[in-house]
Amino acid sequence: MTIRHFLTLKDMTPAELQQLLKRGIELKALHRAGKAHAPLQHKTLAMIFEKSSTRTRISFEAGMAQLGGHALFLSPNDTQLGRGEPIEDSARVISSMVDAIMIRTFEHEIVEAMAEHSRVPIINGLTDDYHPCQLLADMQTYHEHRGSIQGKTVVWVGDGNNMCQSYINAAKQYDFNLRIACPAGYGPKKELVHANSDRVEIIRDPIEAARGADLIATDVWASMGQEEEQRMRRRAFIDYQVTEAVMQQANKDALFMHCLPAHRGEEVAAEVIDGTQSVVWDEAENRLHAQKALLEFLMARN
Repeated sequence: MTIRHFLTLKDMTPAELQQLLKRGIELKALHRAGKAHAPLQHKTLAMIFEKSSTRTRISFEAGMAQLGGHALFLSPNDTQLGRGEPIEDSARVISSMVDAIMIRTFEHEIVEAMAEHSRVPIINGLTDDYHPCQLLADMQTYHEHRGSIQGKTVVWVGDGNNMCQSYINAAKQYDFNLRIACPAGYGPKKELVHANSDRVEIIRDPIEAARGADLIATDVWASMGQEEEQRMRRRAFIDYQVTEAVMQQANKDALFMHCLPAHRGEEVAAEVIDGTQSVVWDEAENRLHAQKALLEFLMARN
């Protein structure tokens, strides 16, 4: 059987992504009802973390346990990856001993190299370019609260980072329109925007971008690895905070999302993230259930 990887949302068809969304909702209901579901018995997921994590580690580790399998945590300090072993060699060795590999790292080329030399599915737990697992959770959360996101208007406020670029992929795969409000010089990859110009546009003013929106999402101004740029970024992004004024431009039933961790008073006002339109806690929990659907899809078929 052909090995399936999940490096970006584009590795799934729109129909498969809808299948995962619905399955995530089903698995969530099973879990809350206390019903056991263990299709991954005797399966092992290797989790490679070159970037620190709260939600990614907990959701994958708990998810594997709930599905009857086992998750193995690997940090650079614990493996030869941290001592310069080539990615290709590590991929060959690790994939000979486990049933899937999740990696959270820096350059996107690392997960691509892992996938090229692995005999088991590779899951992108986050790279500098994309964060597709978070989008699975975001799309499930929107569906649970408002139904289908098809044809809706989503607004991204802030840095054109891995989350923003995954939202661009999501606009194509889930069929919605995306407005990106970002300061000049901090936008997503131009070629990615151009390739999706039929549904993605950049609008510099967050207030203008938010008009008539159904969902507004944001992320921290400085991602992991950008700490030294924090002061410069604070100056660049000072006008790109999701405030009540921004939310008031959106539709009355618009939702607010943030992948967390959040810095209240920076990229989002406290009254927004802690307000009635915020679904960030459901969004965070859905990392568990959406990824369980993904793990089942990739691992139960092998």
